[in-house]
Amino acid sequence: MIYIGLDDTDTAESRGTGRLARDIAAALSRKSMIFGVTRHQLFIHPSIPFTSHNSCAVIHAEAPAEAISELCQITKKMMLDDFIVGSDPGLAIALSERVTTAVVSFGLDAKKTIVTKERAKEVADNSGIYLESLGGTGDGIIGAIAGIGLASLGNDGRFLLKGRNRELAAGAHSVSEILGAGIDAVQTLQGTPLEEGMVKIVKNATPSFVEGKAVLYVEQRDGCLVALKRN
Repeated sequence: MIYIGLDDTDTAESRGTGRLARDIAAALSRKSMIFGVTRHQLFIHPSIPFTSHNSCAVIHAEAPAEAISELCQITKKMMLDDFIVGSDPGLAIALSERVTTAVVSFGLDAKKTIVTKERAKEVADNSGIYLESLGGTGDGIIGAIAGIGLASLGNDGRFLLKGRNRELAAGAHSVSEILGAGIDAVQTLQGTPLEEGMVKIVKNATPSFVEGKAVLYVEQRDGCLVALKRN
C-alpha cells in the first residue's frame, strides 16, 4: 500500500481538501488501484489555523514500491496547479512498510495536542518518508504525515471515497445496494451486521474506517434506519 497524505490545501472560499483528494484519486486510478480516500480529524485549538474542521485526507493506493515516484509526480502537479493563495498545502507519501511507530504516534498526538512542523520533518526524515510543503507557511506538512500515521491504523476516520459510495446520495437505499457500491459492511452501533432492509442516507454515505474496512453505521430513528456519519 502507498499512502498519500494531503492537508491545508484550501481556504474558506475554495473547494476543500477532501474534494481535491478525490480528484487526485480519480487521476491516480488510471495508474493504480485506489482502495479509498479517508478523512482524519485533528486537534481543534485556537492557536491552530484551519479552514473549517482541521482535518486531513489520505489516498490509499494499492501499488508496488516502484510506482511511488510517478504517483508523487502526478499528485504534486495537481496540488500545485490547484494552489490557492492563503493556503498552506503539505504532501506526504509513504510505503506502508515505512510507517513506523513514530509516525503513528505523531498522528495520534496530532489528534489531541499541538504538534510542530519541526517534529513532522524529524519523523519523516527518520522514517524515510517523502514530506514537502507546497506553499504558504508550510503548516500543511503536519496534517499530511499525521494523516498517514492514522490511516495506517485502519481504525481511524471515515471514507470520503470508497468504491461508488459517492453515488449513494440522499434518500432511501437498500442494504444490498449499499454493499454493492463497495462499502464493506452495514451495522448498528452495537455491532449487529445488517444484510437486508432499507437505510435512509441524509447526504452522502460516508462509512467509518474500522479494522481496515468501510463500515456504514446506522441507527433506528422514527421507525427507520438512518445512516450515521462517524469518525
